Amino acid sequence: MASAARIDGWTPTRSAAGRYSPWLIVAIISLPTFMEVLDTSIANVALDHIAGSLSVSTDQATWVLTSYLVANAVIIPLSGWLSDAIGRKRYFLLSIALFTFASLLCGISPNLTTLVIARVLQGIGGGGLAPVEQSIIADTFPPEKRGMAFAAFAVVVVVGPVLGPTLGGYIVEYVSWHWVFLINVPVGIIAVILVFIFVHEPEQVTIDRRARFKDGLRIDYIGVALVFLGLGFLEYTLDSGLREDWFASPLIIATASIAAVSLIALVVWELNHDDPVVNLRLLKNRNFAVTLLMMLVTGIILFSTTQLIPQLLQQVVGYSALDAGLALTFGGFATLAAVPVAGRLSDKVDVRWLLFPALLMQGVALWNMAQLNADLGFFDAAIARMFQAVALPFLFVPINAVAYVGLKQTQTAQASSLLNVCRNLGGSIGISITQTKFAHSVQFHQSNMVANLNPLDPNYNDWMDQARGAVAAQDQTALAILYSQVQRQAAMLSFIDVFHFLMIIAIVVSPLVFLMRSKRQSGAPQGAAH
Repeated sequence: MASAARIDGWTPTRSAAGRYSPWLIVAIISLPTFMEVLDTSIANVALDHIAGSLSVSTDQATWVLTSYLVANAVIIPLSGWLSDAIGRKRYFLLSIALFTFASLLCGISPNLTTLVIARVLQGIGGGGLAPVEQSIIADTFPPEKRGMAFAAFAVVVVVGPVLGPTLGGYIVEYVSWHWVFLINVPVGIIAVILVFIFVHEPEQVTIDRRARFKDGLRIDYIGVALVFLGLGFLEYTLDSGLREDWFASPLIIATASIAAVSLIALVVWELNHDDPVVNLRLLKNRNFAVTLLMMLVTGIILFSTTQLIPQLLQQVVGYSALDAGLALTFGGFATLAAVPVAGRLSDKVDVRWLLFPALLMQGVALWNMAQLNADLGFFDAAIARMFQAVALPFLFVPINAVAYVGLKQTQTAQASSLLNVCRNLGGSIGISITQTKFAHSVQFHQSNMVANLNPLDPNYNDWMDQARGAVAAQDQTALAILYSQVQRQAAMLSFIDVFHFLMIIAIVVSPLVFLMRSKRQSGAPQGAAH
């Protein structure tokens, strides 16, 4: 162990395992994180049921999603500082307790206002879970074993969004939307008990905290305010931009402007602050900066395709939300099978030679999705998703395994919060961009198709004659059938355009992995490397 400390700069003094097995700690801390990640996607499919039950419009009900995303986006970058300030274990327990209590409030909410307030609290509680878990894993496992440890974390973060739509669809279909939230309560209570009993707060973490705040707890109020304004308004802009017609809306112009000015000011302020609430100086470490970019791209690909595939099956094939979500479940099985392999290889192989092929495989998988047509079946979509999903662990696990190379152990909390900011922000950016591109593509393809449909075209007349004969219909009914087919084909072509767009992103970004440093290149202690 001493040799490992000299080579890597890692020591076991910040381990959360105490006298227990590190793998037991990973299992325990993964439970609340899985609950939170699952909840992020599970609520999406319940939106229509929530709107109907509370007698509000679907647009009003979207605040159930937006409020959570904004609160989550704001708290994640602050979680590293909060963890350092009040203690890692204490902050983790408070986050679980708040998330659980807020879930109970969500489940019993009698109206939309109460539900939105509860979702804000839920987002604040949930935002601290994944960063603290990553920080604990990085401190508990030496670099040569982090691959397998982060493989367990990958199960939580990658599989959670995949299972969310399926589980959510089943709950709202056969039980009630209330249980989308109430299901978190017993899990949260168990998690609090297990974390309190088994997770150790290392003495070194306490010593480091006292040393850092020896002159008292000085809060970077301006930094906190800029995080709230910058990421809060950015998340709102990304989430609501399409509904508000983007920059045709004065509201979106205002929110985007506030976000841009606040984020620029945040960078300038934090880089010149003695004790920043968000440690942007970590970006001076090239390795960490590139891993953030890789995590951003992984978030874009994972979250956007997780939304696009069920959307394709519902709009083009006519599946229910539950059946569409089941197509993603097959991808979840492929991910689960690949996770241990990715973890093992991340501990033994230069991670750049895992990331580069994985990004290329994402490109190939997205190209394969672009070959689907409007007559696709359930297994066509499921197999296409499996092909993509099997490569996801070879992105997520190596990124987390190599992210902390060259950083001090005292910086793991801040580094983990920034990694999670990039993952969530990538998801928001990916969903926003792909949905906007899809909407514009539908208009483009539909306009082109309609322009060629007129009585001067023999093919048009033949189709109308067949339609009238097949359904014994009048011209208006035949035209309605024709228009529905135009919409279906335009939607399919638009999905193909979006898959091609994501494919290009994956391929263009892939060579940048060689700017990273492998774990084997890190000969200096972590403190010196920074």
